[in-house]
Amino acid sequence: MTRTMHRQIFLDTETTGLAADAGDRIVEIGLIEMVGRRRTGNDRHWYLNPERACHPDAVRVHGLTDDFLADKPRFEAVASELLEFLAGAEIIIHNAAFDVGFLDAELLRLGQRQRVSEVVGGIVDTLAMAREMYPGKANSLDALCKRLEVDASGRSLHGGLLDAGLLAEVYIRLTRGQDSLVIDAADTGTHAAGAVAAIDLASFVLPVIGATDEEGAAHEAVLAALDKASGGRTVWRTVLLLPIGAVA
Repeated sequence: MTRTMHRQIFLDTETTGLAADAGDRIVEIGLIEMVGRRRTGNDRHWYLNPERACHPDAVRVHGLTDDFLADKPRFEAVASELLEFLAGAEIIIHNAAFDVGFLDAELLRLGQRQRVSEVVGGIVDTLAMAREMYPGKANSLDALCKRLEVDASGRSLHGGLLDAGLLAEVYIRLTRGQDSLVIDAADTGTHAAGAVAAIDLASFVLPVIGATDEEGAAHEAVLAALDKASGGRTVWRTVLLLPIGAVA
C-alpha cells in the first residue's frame, strides 16, 4: 500500500522579546513547505514592523533592528495569506508553544477568534520529540543540527526562513525509518501501482554450496581446539547431531 503524501509546513518566528502576553510582537515569519518529505520551493517569508522596539537581547539573537523593520508591513497585511497558506497542513515547529502563542496573540489583536490550532491539520513539536528521543541532553535546534549532522555553518544569527529550513532537515533525520518501507511514486519517479503483490518465496530454489575439503578441515580444527579448551563441553557437535527443530 502506498504511503499517503501529506502537506507539511515548517514554521519559525522571530520576535521582539520572549513574552507575547506582555506585548512582545512577531518581527519575522519563515515557512517551508514540504510534500511527501520533499521541499516544494513554495515557501513564505515576511519581515514585519512590530510597532514597538525590539529588546536588545532579541536583536543580539536575530539581528533585526528597529530601523530595519520600520518600513516593513504590519502583521495585519500578511494575516490572510498566512492563514490560507497554513490551512489544513501539518505544522512542524521547534518549541511549538512559543511560536503558536505569538501567532495566536497577533490574531487576537486583529479580532480573529480562530486560533492557529483550529486552522491547521495538526501541530508537531520537534522539541518534545527530541526530548523523548534524547532525554537529559541539549535539544535546542543548534544542538540537534550538530547531533544529526545538519550543516548549520552558514548561520551566524537566527532567522525565520533559515531556521525553518534547518528544522526541516532535522525533522527528516529525526523521523528517518518511521515511514512505510514501500517507496512513494514521487520518490521513484514512476507511477504507483497501488498494492504491492505478495511474493511466494516457495517458488525460489536456493543453491546450497558445500564446503571444500580444505574448509572442512579448517572447521574441524577449530572444533577440536574448542573441545580442548572447554574440556570436551563443545555444544556445537551436539547440536549438529540433533534433528531439525529439536532443542538440546
